Amino acid sequence: MLDKDYAAFYARVRGRVQGVGFRYSALREAERCGLRGWVRNTADGEVETWMEGKPDKLAEFSAWLHRGPQFSRVDSVIAEAVKPRGYKNLQIEY
Repeated sequence: MLDKDYAAFYARVRGRVQGVGFRYSALREAERCGLRGWVRNTADGEVETWMEGKPDKLAEFSAWLHRGPQFSRVDSVIAEAVKPRGYKNLQIEY
């Protein structure tokens, strides 16, 4: 059972986000925020992520997605609230 203070969002990040360590940096940032879920590259050059956790920590992570790591360039982030699935870990998917 998930508590009421547990939320989730799915996001796609466009820009120069592949080949610049974006996934690994996103994983570290999500871990710092105490989130669970995944991050992966897409075939069309974007990065997508599904994250779950406390709403304030999701907001922190979302703000980070809009900046990205050094050497990346974020052109846009399209995010939507989704129903949590209850992920227990954090991973990069391939």
